[in-house]
Amino acid sequence: MKNIRNCLPILAIFLPALSMMAIPVSAAPAKRVVALSPHSVEMLYAIGAGESIVATTEHADYPQQALQIPRIGGYHGIQIERVIELDPDLVVVWGSGNKAEDIEKLNNLGFKVYNSDPKTLEAVATELEELGELTGHQERAAMVVADYQMQLKELRATNSVKPKVKVFYQLWSSPLMSVAKNSWIQQIIDVCHGENVFYDADSDYPQLSLENVLLKMPEVILQSQDKGNILGVDWSPWQEIPAVKNNHIYPLNADLLHRAAPRAILGVKSLCDALDKAR
Repeated sequence: MKNIRNCLPILAIFLPALSMMAIPVSAAPAKRVVALSPHSVEMLYAIGAGESIVATTEHADYPQQALQIPRIGGYHGIQIERVIELDPDLVVVWGSGNKAEDIEKLNNLGFKVYNSDPKTLEAVATELEELGELTGHQERAAMVVADYQMQLKELRATNSVKPKVKVFYQLWSSPLMSVAKNSWIQQIIDVCHGENVFYDADSDYPQLSLENVLLKMPEVILQSQDKGNILGVDWSPWQEIPAVKNNHIYPLNADLLHRAAPRAILGVKSLCDALDKAR
C-alpha cells in the first residue's frame, strides 16, 4: 500500500467519531487556539479567527498564512508537552483524525476541548457557527455560513434536474480504491446528480480491480489530484469503458473535495463541472 497515507484524510472523515463534548462554556472568547486538523484551521481563518491559532498539525496549508503556524503533530500523534507549554484556552480536536488517547489526555489535563468532526456538508455550517461563538467571531461566522448555505442550496437545485451520469471516483491507485454510499465524497456526487457505480460496495472505501471498473462501465472517471494517484493507473488500454473511450477522465483538487471546510463548495462545483462535460 505504497503512499496509502496520502488518502488518510478522506478515510478519517468517516471513521467512528468519539462521543465527546458539548460546546464548552466560557466567559470570554478564546484567544489562544490549538487547531489539530487542516479543516479546522481553514474554518478558523474563514471566520476571522486565524490569528488566534498558536499551533496546528501537518498538512494545515490553507490559507497561505497557515504555513507559518508551528506544527505540533500529525497522524502519528500530538506532542502533548507542546500543548502544555503553549497553554491554549481552546483546543480544537478532530475526533476521527487525532488519536483517541491524545484527546483523552487533553481532556484529563483540563484543557477546554471542542471536537470539530463534520460528517455532512450541512454540518460544516453548524461548526462554523459554533467556532464563531467560541472565538468571539459570531458576526463573521454568520456571514460565511449564509454564503455557504446559499451556494450549496443553489448547487443542489441546479443539478437536480440534470441527467444522471455514471461516475467512478478513483480515490487511490495502488491499491485501486473508490468510495461508497457513506463516504464524504458520495454527498458531493449526490449534489451533482451523479450515479456512483460503487455506491453499494461492502465497505465505504472499497478496494477494487481494474476488471471491477470495466464491469461497471462508468461514463466519467474522477481522480483525486495527486501525482501518484493519477500516474498509478493507465486507463488507455481499457477503451471499452465509456469514460476512457470518450476521454472523460478528470483530476480534481483533493483538498477541495476531501476537507470538510467552507472551500468544500469549490470542490462541489469542480465535480459538478466535470460531470457536465460528460453530459
